[in-house]
Amino acid sequence: MATKFGFKQQASRKQSFKQHFKVCFCFNRMFKLKVAEPPEEINNIFYRYTQNGTMNIDELYNFLVHFQGEESDDATLRHAQAVFHSLRHLNIFQRRGLHFDAFFRYLFGDLNGPLNDQVHQDMNAPLAHYFLYTGHNSYLTGNQLSSESSTAPIIKALKKGVRVIELDLWPNSREDDVEVRHGGCRTLTSSVKLRDCLNAIRDNAFEASKYPVIITFEDHITPPLQRKVAKMVDDIFGGMLFRPSYSHQMKNFPSPESLKEKILISTKPPESPEIQGQRIPAEEVEWLEDKDDKSRVNEKVLYINRVAQNLRTYWDGPDDESEEDETLGYRNLISIHAGKPKGNVEHWLMEHDQVRRLSLSEQVLEEIAKTRGTDIVRFTQRNLLRIYPKGSRVDSSNYDPMNGWMHGAQMVAFNMQGHGHYLWYMEGMFKANGGCGYVKKPDFLLNNNKIYDPKINNRSILKTLQVVVYMGEGWQSEFGQTHFDFYSPPDFRVQVGIHGVPVDTDTKITRTIEDEWVPIWNEELIFPLTCPELAILHIKVIERDFSGQHDFAGQTCLPVSELKEGIRAVRLCDRKGEPYKYVRLLIQFRFSNH
Repeated sequence: MATKFGFKQQASRKQSFKQHFKVCFCFNRMFKLKVAEPPEEINNIFYRYTQNGTMNIDELYNFLVHFQGEESDDATLRHAQAVFHSLRHLNIFQRRGLHFDAFFRYLFGDLNGPLNDQVHQDMNAPLAHYFLYTGHNSYLTGNQLSSESSTAPIIKALKKGVRVIELDLWPNSREDDVEVRHGGCRTLTSSVKLRDCLNAIRDNAFEASKYPVIITFEDHITPPLQRKVAKMVDDIFGGMLFRPSYSHQMKNFPSPESLKEKILISTKPPESPEIQGQRIPAEEVEWLEDKDDKSRVNEKVLYINRVAQNLRTYWDGPDDESEEDETLGYRNLISIHAGKPKGNVEHWLMEHDQVRRLSLSEQVLEEIAKTRGTDIVRFTQRNLLRIYPKGSRVDSSNYDPMNGWMHGAQMVAFNMQGHGHYLWYMEGMFKANGGCGYVKKPDFLLNNNKIYDPKINNRSILKTLQVVVYMGEGWQSEFGQTHFDFYSPPDFRVQVGIHGVPVDTDTKITRTIEDEWVPIWNEELIFPLTCPELAILHIKVIERDFSGQHDFAGQTCLPVSELKEGIRAVRLCDRKGEPYKYVRLLIQFRFSNH
């Protein structure tokens, strides 16, 4: 039988074994399955860097530096030593060093991944200079209309590295406490106590990353409840809470480095009672901006008028001084001010002394970007822009994040409980920078002397990415014999593509290898790139079915700007983004500059 990685020692690599499949309950089909042989190119590379067929630490170091493109430093030497240590317990390891099978095992192993797993970007710039891993309605377990609210998705998101958590605050039925739910009385989603959500954030905020967590409140509560929230936040977070006395005058945001292990609150500051009683809350304005949700407008207007009447009734009597006392503690919680200045969109994007956060729906961004793309980019050089899913995405689906990133939007908010390839792209982007949840924006989005125009599509090619898909392994260990096909071994092919700015977006497909659990493609795919900094490499394996109903066999997305050159083991994930234990592809990456 083949080993876990599909090969035996060199002397027995030509062997094969048999696999039987039942057909029509009356006879068997027998397939001779070959033990996988590594591509000849990998064999040649091994002997290029060795003498006498064994690779010692110095030779492995030379391979890592000169072929894999690692730095010539002590860290690479320590990595070579770690490789030797990881293989010592195996029968294929020799005291003098690695022979070919041990070298091949290393290439297919976890120590040879395609990305740097450490934070390595400059973390001392203002928050506005980073993309932030951002959740939308972070407490929902499913759809936006009837699913349960829980702390579980909040905890799961934080453990994945999400750094922005959204909570919708509503009064409970007795109006004496605050709960978290979606849409108030307009949906059938259940509620969860705010205190439970805050405790879950406190206990899990810095397990995956030490960089700051931002909690965005969508606030639908009265001043007495705001005071209660202020005390609750203070009691639960204590010294973890970042609470600057000058937030209302902040000209630049602090850096992620200076905010390590801090919690920040972002919401719209309380207004005077008279203004609140007459103004549509920010979330209501955002919903009404969704032009394809016109059927909801009448319902929303009735609801808004009812809220406004309740607020006016509530505020009859108290004087301004007592109201100021009610909201002062809540106001002082807020380190990132959210909201919209008076006037139209063009006025929102104008320069202001105080930095702030602005929220737009995905479709409002699309509309504004047609004529104000450079204004949006300029705005995001100092301020935070949050993009959220349009209201019609009641199934918790997501949208293309690239439009937000192209315009410098730091908080592209996603339904993390959702599904589909857009969520894979989001996960791919935030594998960058050690998976810490903060990714430095490209320099061209921060250059205020020459503002980037996302509409220009005729930029020059800066780099070409060469992808050589050698082979894959692990499906037979991960799945049962008949998982893909009842009557034969699987027929695998690989779909490789770039998701980036429109001109760079492309997809290529390898040939199908039939009846093989360990397919060898050995195919080269070329991708020219005008904007490699924003490009996401998406890899998907399909098991072809001649009926047309192809089976999913794994996927992953990787940030192109962070890919390590050389031959790398690329671990695949399931549809939910969870990594498989065994399934990997062996791929070589090379860049050429233009």
